[in-house]
Amino acid sequence: MAGNEAIAEAAVEAGCRCYFGYPITPQNEIGEYMSWRLPQVGGHYLQAESEIAAIYMVFGAAGAGARVMTSSSGPGISLMQEGLSYIAAAELPCVLVNMMRGGPGLGGIQPSQSDYFQATKGGGHGDYHLLVLAPSTAQEAVSLTMLAFDLADKYRNPVMILGDGNIGQMMEPVAFKPAEKHFSANKDWCITGAKDRPRNIVKSLYLDPVVLEKRNLKIAQKMAAAVKNEVRIESYMVDDADVVIAAYGTVARIAKTAIQILREKGVKVGLLRPISLHPFPYQAFSQIADKSEDILVIEMSLGQMIEDVRLAVCGKSQVHFYGRVGGMVPSFEEIIDEVEKVVRRSK
Repeated sequence: MAGNEAIAEAAVEAGCRCYFGYPITPQNEIGEYMSWRLPQVGGHYLQAESEIAAIYMVFGAAGAGARVMTSSSGPGISLMQEGLSYIAAAELPCVLVNMMRGGPGLGGIQPSQSDYFQATKGGGHGDYHLLVLAPSTAQEAVSLTMLAFDLADKYRNPVMILGDGNIGQMMEPVAFKPAEKHFSANKDWCITGAKDRPRNIVKSLYLDPVVLEKRNLKIAQKMAAAVKNEVRIESYMVDDADVVIAAYGTVARIAKTAIQILREKGVKVGLLRPISLHPFPYQAFSQIADKSEDILVIEMSLGQMIEDVRLAVCGKSQVHFYGRVGGMVPSFEEIIDEVEKVVRRSK
């Protein structure tokens, strides 16, 4: 399956029964697939009149207790930011997918990783975070999408699957196993009618500053628990590495090819791939900095994840950067060349 279709089917398998969205390349296949698949399982698909409308439909369905998803790309996700802030403030679970394209502005439809800041640093107003998961294969997109719905329910918070145009468009074999529910949500807070119970209110407006501060602190405590329990990272050939590449998504796949070639040349290089971008695996990078003198961050951006890497290593390693933007994808030859430059500088 193509990555976009794999994500859509994984959402259905995870119990998603509501999808609201608006078309934008390179993620249109998600909505197209959902429009066909959801009616088969008694679900509901609706193409909204805009991304703004879509995110508030997500708000409503989440408030009613449904497992709900939307998807878009950079400009569309930008339009959803106010609604995402409202959803996080109301402590509602939902899943959204961002298949990144080149920007800023309308940019282009080719793959990019320049929405990292938007995804991991909040995006909308106020004190909140999304949980952000970054797959690098279609199979991983399946497993992380299923996980995303569990995490959303567990922390009552939006969870984002952050991919790029390559992840969404490439076709790979995928296997669907029965969804493993790691968390059984008791949604006694949702709005389902108050005939036999006290009424529930879903809102984000708290005019009393004392009450609002308590609300913000409660949300922060949930995120602190997520930071403690939900860090995910792949470590590849780093035990003896003199140079460690930091990359995620598509770039990490390309880096593995470069690493295999460099290893054959006798260059000790490895890869740390963050799977959770928020919470970011700061501890793993801090520990690797104790052993490796050089970390090479490679992104399809002008440098965004690099700020978290620098923060993690806290000056213990030299942090280098190589990036391609505007829809350009670094080749394994370019990565080999950059690693060799780092090795020459270190001698």
